Amino acid sequence: MRAVVLDRPGGVAELHLRTLPRPEPGPGWVRIAVEAFGLNRSELHTRLGLAEGVTFPRVLGIEAVGTVDLDPDGVLAPGGRVATMMGGMGRTYDGGYAEYVVVPRAQVIPFESSLPWETLGALPETLQTAYGSLTVGLDLQPGQTLLIRGGTSALGLAATTLAKDVGATVLATTRNPDRLAGLAEHGVDHPLVDDGQVARQVREVFPDGVHAGLELVGTPTLPDTLAATRVHGTVCFTGMLSNEWLVHDFYPISYLPRGVRLAAYGGEAEDLPAAVFQRHVDRIASGDLTPGPVHVYALDDIRTAHDDLEHNRRPGKLVVRTR
Repeated sequence: MRAVVLDRPGGVAELHLRTLPRPEPGPGWVRIAVEAFGLNRSELHTRLGLAEGVTFPRVLGIEAVGTVDLDPDGVLAPGGRVATMMGGMGRTYDGGYAEYVVVPRAQVIPFESSLPWETLGALPETLQTAYGSLTVGLDLQPGQTLLIRGGTSALGLAATTLAKDVGATVLATTRNPDRLAGLAEHGVDHPLVDDGQVARQVREVFPDGVHAGLELVGTPTLPDTLAATRVHGTVCFTGMLSNEWLVHDFYPISYLPRGVRLAAYGGEAEDLPAAVFQRHVDRIASGDLTPGPVHVYALDDIRTAHDDLEHNRRPGKLVVRTR
């Protein structure tokens, strides 16, 4: 099979497309014929040497979609469409940047859909993270206001979709004024240009602040997101588009606005119920929802895709087709 191998941390030149033996699944594991996989900041962090617990050489990739190729236990039938994510993929064992991947059966999500593989490839990890952030991280309720910091990212767009589905009012940011119209078309009620003082803009619309904030940029913008949030509101730290995630010299009393709660979210495959994934896929197929912009690359173009990911050149999700 063809696979993308990272021998050691570094630039995109360290990503090598090689021919490897097709992996064999043991008991409790399943081999998936990968049709597409999404790119994530997690893999960028691994490539840059910022992830912990990674051994090299390693096939990257924390998610993939495709069909069951082999289940030695006979639980999953060959040919069934499945998604998989997390659980050590691309870190402690080889991940989805390949034509085949072997993963624990517990992190396989079966589904039915005739959507194109590139559309399906944009969904698993992004949907899991958005769903978990809004439910576990924020407990978002109908009628509440939500600020999404980093709204044109794939995760930001997915969070907008789910938040509007809940019945929330959504504010979302972009640093690029040219992307404001795209946010509005996606359903954002109040698109905002991130000038570093988003809290001021938010409180011009909602003087008391928002009920909830979803921080997807990282620690550089976290204080301003906290400042945009009302007393007894919650900010969930989920994303690190800035590649900065540490708060240095953290003194809670001075860092956190009075009465504002700070939470965080990171999830696994089991945090995305299969019924939620199936419903989302069905609604995209019916035209009721949009996955947002999806930019598709061939496996041979993995270096270009990673470079675009690193420099935030494209809004929405970057997806690689393997076949």
